[in-house]
Amino acid sequence: MMLTEQTVVPPEALPVQAMKDHLRLGTGFADDGLQDGLVVAHLRAAIAAIEGRTGKALLARRFLLRLNRWREDRGAQALPMAPVSALVSVTVRDANGEGVLVASDRYRLEPDMARPRLRGAGRSLPGIPEDGTVEIVFDAGFGTGWDAVPADLAQAVLLLAAEFYEVRHSGAQGGPALPLAVQALIERWRTVRVLGGGSA
Repeated sequence: MMLTEQTVVPPEALPVQAMKDHLRLGTGFADDGLQDGLVVAHLRAAIAAIEGRTGKALLARRFLLRLNRWREDRGAQALPMAPVSALVSVTVRDANGEGVLVASDRYRLEPDMARPRLRGAGRSLPGIPEDGTVEIVFDAGFGTGWDAVPADLAQAVLLLAAEFYEVRHSGAQGGPALPLAVQALIERWRTVRVLGGGSA
């Protein structure tokens, strides 16, 4: 399985001013914007970490999921990010990379905040040729603006980005664990994976 982003979150969608207020950075000086690049970098890193732990796309964008086999039965395929707003396309490719676009009436989205699925519409999903792949393009995210992000996840991002900002000169000493406050904020959003992630 390989998941890649097809679009990126634009800088204007990030809570740069909220982050600067959280850090209590000074204002009214000639170098007010000097830290903006650093703030954006830490926000993006924090968002990536929170999304990785929860399987939730905080801000809307397009993803491409590439598989060489269906992870469940032929009737459905769990998608690794939520909430999914739209299935854009499904393409089956053979071993030579030649693709066939699957008709949209052959599948549908089964919405779910924890584990949305691509499901065959009244029949099985299309077969994947030997040494071939299937490519699923979908849109996921709570919304295009920061105000669409649930309050607890938004706060977790600010806390984690602040942590990254504060330890930026320490060489990342302190271990890989998330701060306890961040863990508490994201706990209810985490998806429990069973059977080694076989259904994810």
